[in-house]
Amino acid sequence: MSDLSLRTANPEDLDAILAFWKEAAEGTSISDDRDGMERLMARDPECLILAERDGRLAGTVIAGFDGWRCHLYRLAVHPEERRRGVATALLSAAEERFVRLGGRRGDAMVLDANERAHHAWRAAGYERESHWSRWVKHLSR
Repeated sequence: MSDLSLRTANPEDLDAILAFWKEAAEGTSISDDRDGMERLMARDPECLILAERDGRLAGTVIAGFDGWRCHLYRLAVHPEERRRGVATALLSAAEERFVRLGGRRGDAMVLDANERAHHAWRAAGYERESHWSRWVKHLSR
C-alpha cells in the first residue's frame, strides 16, 4: 500500500470522479452531477478525499462535516483495487479530518442490499443501527 497516495479533490477532478463513480460506486445518486459536486466543494473544499495509485484514481470518500455530525458518502474503490487497503486508508483520512474538526461520531449511508459494503464497514469498526430509518424527500427533479 506504500504506493497509494491520498489528497483532497479539486474542481479539475470532478469529471473524472463522476466517471469513476459510474464504474466503482454502488448505484447512482440524484447528486451525482457536476453542479452538485461544485456546490459541495464550494461549501466544504476539503470534504472529498481521493486515493490514487500510479496516477490513477483508486478510491474516493466524501467526509462531510456540518458542524454537528460527521457524514461519510461515496466510499468507492475501483474493482481492481479492492482488498488492497484503499478503503481503510480513505476512512482513516476521513476520521482524522472529523477529529480535527471536533466531530464525535461518523455515520455512513449504506445500501441494505450491498453486502460487500456491510463487511467493509464492519471491518472498519462501524456498526449498523437498526433503530434508525432514513427518511427522504427529493426537493428537485
